[in-house]
Amino acid sequence: MSDLVKIIFVVNEANFFLSHRLRLAQEARARNAEVLIVCGKGTGEEKFADYGLRVRTISMSRSGFRPFKELSTFQALRRLYRQEQPDLVHHVTIKPVIYGTPAARMAGVKAVVNAVPGMGFVFTGQGLLARLRRMSVNLLYRLAMSHPNMRVIFQNNEDLEGFVSHTLLPRTSASLIRGSGVDLSRFVATPEPAEPITFLLIGRMLRHKGVYEYVEAASIVAKQHPDWRFLLVGDVDPGNPASLSREELNTWHQAGQIEWLGHRDDVAALMANCHVICLPSYREGLPKTLLEASACARPMISSDAAGCREVVREGVNGLIVPVRDHVSLAQAMQKLGHDADLRERFGRAARAKAEAVFSIEEVVIHTFRVYEELLA
Repeated sequence: MSDLVKIIFVVNEANFFLSHRLRLAQEARARNAEVLIVCGKGTGEEKFADYGLRVRTISMSRSGFRPFKELSTFQALRRLYRQEQPDLVHHVTIKPVIYGTPAARMAGVKAVVNAVPGMGFVFTGQGLLARLRRMSVNLLYRLAMSHPNMRVIFQNNEDLEGFVSHTLLPRTSASLIRGSGVDLSRFVATPEPAEPITFLLIGRMLRHKGVYEYVEAASIVAKQHPDWRFLLVGDVDPGNPASLSREELNTWHQAGQIEWLGHRDDVAALMANCHVICLPSYREGLPKTLLEASACARPMISSDAAGCREVVREGVNGLIVPVRDHVSLAQAMQKLGHDADLRERFGRAARAKAEAVFSIEEVVIHTFRVYEELLA
């Protein structure tokens, strides 16, 4: 990649970029590109200095729709693109995609990459309000997806097909790249620990991650196996309408239903000390938790949901249960908890799939292939 190329990455939260997209920025630097990160204020942007990356912040809310606030975000991106004159802009998550794409078109940016990591609570909610939200977001996507030199990256086939049909995105503008990848040298296969049998759910504490179902299933299983442990790792997310509260999590923790550990940075060590990784999510893009579990050779229990099905194969590397079904989840927990040979077989298959499909190097290679096609 030429040293004349300038790439801007735009994301709501700096912390999300650091955990999911940092390697892309580092690879761009290694290829002599000039790199700029644009993110919302107060989201951890000071950490980019540790990696020698330049950052600019703008006002960008993560949720809700306030017309004047959203217009301000759009105008800020348009001004920034005109000032910086990038060759390519890579937008990550819904709001950067919706506002950044027309801003890039108006500012004359040559190439745009839009990463849609998952449909999120907008597409998993139920009821009239959720349907209205979906209609609004679909309309905004239709209006936004009009850059003449653009590629939209999806993490699973179901999201790609749904997006094409709902937003009138040309199929030629869609690419499938499976997730943000996993560092196979950091997340390594280890033997399972000694008992007690320990289950782990890692993620933001959101309803659509299946946290309620996990807690209910744990309560069922604990009646027969009071020595088994059920860990919850992740923080609440006040900016997300689907977030649980600290109060209810603390209540469950104090009652002994689960052990809530909050945010942790030692994910690989946590997985090494657990027997089974659970993610009973309602919908995902391609869940990083399951990619990391696979790399750690841990058997998984996931819901039969978009994204999860891309990682977990029933009876091969884990068990799949119906969405929002805590009884089936409890049964799957008991099955894996009782069968060490099955856990070991699933774990070996999980690691093999991570090595073959989900390495971060593969994700970086395929993403830069998209960049090069757009910049040719």
